Amino acid sequence: MGYRNLQDCLRDLEATGQLVRIEHEVDPHLEAAEIHRRVFQAGGPALYYARVKGCRFPMASNLFGTMARVRYIFRDTLEAVSRLVELKADPAGLARRPWQAARSLPTLMHMMPRRVRTGSVLAHSSTIDALPRLQSWPDDGGPFITLPQVYTEDPDQPGLRHSNLGMYRVQLSGGQYRTNAEVGLHYQIHRGIGVHHAAAIRRGEPLRANIFVGGAPAMSVAAVMPLPEGLSELSFAGALAGHRIPMIAEGQNLPIYAEADFCITGTVDPLRKLPEGPFGDHLGYYSLAHDYPVLRVERVWHRDGAVWPFTVVGRPPQEDTMFGELIHEITGPLIPTVIPGLHAVHAVDAAGVHPLLLAIGSERYTPYAQRQRPQELLTTANAILGQGQLSLAKYLWIVAREDDPRLDVHDVAAVLRHVLMRADWTRDLHFQTCTTIDTLDYSGSAINEGSKLVIAAVGPPIRQLPTEIGTLRLPAGFGPARMCLPGVLAVQAPAYKSGPDGDDPVIETFCTAAAGDESWTRFPLVMLVDDAEFTSRTLQNFLWVTFTRSNPAADVYGVDAFTRQKHWGCRGTLVIDARKKPHHAPPLVEDPEIVRRVDALGAAGGPLAGII
Repeated sequence: MGYRNLQDCLRDLEATGQLVRIEHEVDPHLEAAEIHRRVFQAGGPALYYARVKGCRFPMASNLFGTMARVRYIFRDTLEAVSRLVELKADPAGLARRPWQAARSLPTLMHMMPRRVRTGSVLAHSSTIDALPRLQSWPDDGGPFITLPQVYTEDPDQPGLRHSNLGMYRVQLSGGQYRTNAEVGLHYQIHRGIGVHHAAAIRRGEPLRANIFVGGAPAMSVAAVMPLPEGLSELSFAGALAGHRIPMIAEGQNLPIYAEADFCITGTVDPLRKLPEGPFGDHLGYYSLAHDYPVLRVERVWHRDGAVWPFTVVGRPPQEDTMFGELIHEITGPLIPTVIPGLHAVHAVDAAGVHPLLLAIGSERYTPYAQRQRPQELLTTANAILGQGQLSLAKYLWIVAREDDPRLDVHDVAAVLRHVLMRADWTRDLHFQTCTTIDTLDYSGSAINEGSKLVIAAVGPPIRQLPTEIGTLRLPAGFGPARMCLPGVLAVQAPAYKSGPDGDDPVIETFCTAAAGDESWTRFPLVMLVDDAEFTSRTLQNFLWVTFTRSNPAADVYGVDAFTRQKHWGCRGTLVIDARKKPHHAPPLVEDPEIVRRVDALGAAGGPLAGII
């Protein structure tokens, strides 16, 4: 069955050659993260850092660094969990396949957390400053827990059934936090803890919270799963771990996960906030310092032989990419049961996840259509943008399965090409303005504020996409132009400079020059960028630059644009301004000295030779 704690997992990975021990002393300040990033990019093993500078606890990382290793870790339970999901997606299948229901009974039993009186995590008491001071990027505001499991319960309905286990980053020190007495707790909108915190504020009382680190790998996966309301993460963790999750009942206090390596207990003040951050985040930029809730620390517990697991986030792909793939693998069959007519949806990791969604739906309103145009696709798009974390998307490109049944939503280039061959820019652009976007996305007008653009395309192709640039007449000051995909150009533009009305005059210059010019009308999509060579070098670069550096309502323009009955469209090329703006957060850049130090460690004869 699955691992009961982190130690079981580490021993097994080492015994099977999937974990490497690093005996050389490693600094948790930037050095460990640099080592981790290199091993992940190389598809390397899990890492165990036996000697951590300034700390007596060892660390481990890259446990989920490859999908092969993820499947190995959950080899005993993943099929059973997938079977449960299939049964939920097709309840009528129980009558056709009753043996599947019988085979799922043990898994259903594992979904019930069990209360225990004590556990390994309570073996020792410690302090915050004794924990590893892991810092991943040079301008981070301090050390962070990057694989936390934050446990809360609904103040109105306390108990395990109404609990939430979420992966919300935790800043251990720095800024204005009082050493050993306070830590920062950052959570984004649409997170389960927010409902609990709001209830505590309404009741005028502190919100109790426990932060678990380590334990069974299934607990980390459960903490990031987008589960429907009413399904406890502890239940999912039990199914994936292959055993009931043991929770220590502590009288009036919150239950503590018995097999955790560490546990920080405390309360979140209803009103007190302090600046948290900056933090190098998964969009590839720093999320800046903002006021977030503060956890008043009461106790720090740890087990014998405790190990501090961590990950490193940054511009995708990183280890958290594997979490996304696992989530899709498990929950994919549920999608049509949640939104009728939707066959697949893909949050594009290379674009920072939330900035870009691709979806395949159905267009079944044809008996009522006088001419072929998106209809049901728009209904489906609105439903997608009403679903939990999917509602944080900025761009949603959606197509009809009937137009190409073989289209794979995970083949990003193919989906974009399919849309660009069919989209009518006078009709198929649908904006939502003054709405919410990802907390970590700084392309919007303010934190959590921005816009959305749905591009829905249906029917036969209306254009062929050029595969060569040919002759282009570039306006003065623009260029070079480079092809990113068929029909898609990146054009290097002058650096952004806002005009008196908020728009950069450069945009009007470009759109005016391109109007009526057949050399441009061949291309349905053009991005104005700071570096065309970089943007066009890889598909990943194109996706990252285009969708993390633009806010649809502010940065989408068009050649021969018009507004009719509040609908905006354009008769010529669609133009996205993907240049860096003054309000954007800075991109993540490694510390050159740390890079040189790790280079030396990995050189021939160095202590990490053959590892990095």
